[in-house]
Amino acid sequence: MTALVGLAVSAVLLWWALRDVHLADVLRHARAADPLLLLLAVAVATSTFPLRLLRWRHLLHRDDGGQLPVAALWHAIAIGFMANNVLPFRAGEVMRTYAVTRLGGARFSAALSSIVVERVFDGLAVVALLAYALLAPGLPAAVGTGGLPVARITALAGAVFGAALLAALAVVLWPLPAERLVRRVVPSERFAERLVRLIEGVRHGLGALESPSRTAAVVAWTLVLWLVNALSFYIAFRAFGFELGYPAALLVQGIVVFGIALPAAPGGVGVFELAIKAALVLYAVPPDAAVSYAVTYHATTFVPITLLGAWSLFRTSLGVRQLRTPPVA
Repeated sequence: MTALVGLAVSAVLLWWALRDVHLADVLRHARAADPLLLLLAVAVATSTFPLRLLRWRHLLHRDDGGQLPVAALWHAIAIGFMANNVLPFRAGEVMRTYAVTRLGGARFSAALSSIVVERVFDGLAVVALLAYALLAPGLPAAVGTGGLPVARITALAGAVFGAALLAALAVVLWPLPAERLVRRVVPSERFAERLVRLIEGVRHGLGALESPSRTAAVVAWTLVLWLVNALSFYIAFRAFGFELGYPAALLVQGIVVFGIALPAAPGGVGVFELAIKAALVLYAVPPDAAVSYAVTYHATTFVPITLLGAWSLFRTSLGVRQLRTPPVA
């Protein structure tokens, strides 16, 4: 049922993105794009996955505190993001978790909680960079998208991710009171015990936050990752001849990140295109050119990590059925 909802959402949003454009003009803009700059944009976008590996090394460790093998982390990342591109239900994060437990020996709960931490830091970084883009020259102060002021969306997202970070810090700093609180307020004893086990795993995965140096490293790599990702959008602007600055790339990135959080088909088809179109129209980019940019960028950046993930599946002899078999937490 969830997969059908995602497909329906993608179909509707893709139709909405294409409803006022002409296919011939979309193709014309794509053919006119500078292929070398476009290739560079794809290479820069793909480089964010090794950056994710460097950050993950600071968040996920073995029970004895030792670091996991780089190869195991890389294969897990490649497999996970490939799965997000081709499988429903956002299965990539689960497959990524299973892969790193089987290849690197990490605890399943710790691996899963480290990914949750990544998402919290990602959200905070994207919100901060989006806020900067809204304050930068070149965009009207009261600009909105989808009938909602972007500033309001940013404030709400910042509050959500800020609350998530505070909750994560509370679990790390006061794990036993958190477990007692869960047992007290959750009526189902069985469900409460599951939450307690999850808190124990989250506490293990969030152990990096107990070390100021590791926390600083995670923050630094998170900022580098998203600044580099936005750079790929900016280079693609140049490939299409858009005279837009780097802050515009930060804004496009922010709207895309929040857009693909919606239920959608694998790879965020439809959501990705509409989000980029909505962002570029704010800068007076014609709809035909905006859709051409969105489709071209999405299609070209989709390919490398999907192929790398398929290679990792083959290289490690991990099958989808094996990855779906839950390991010991």
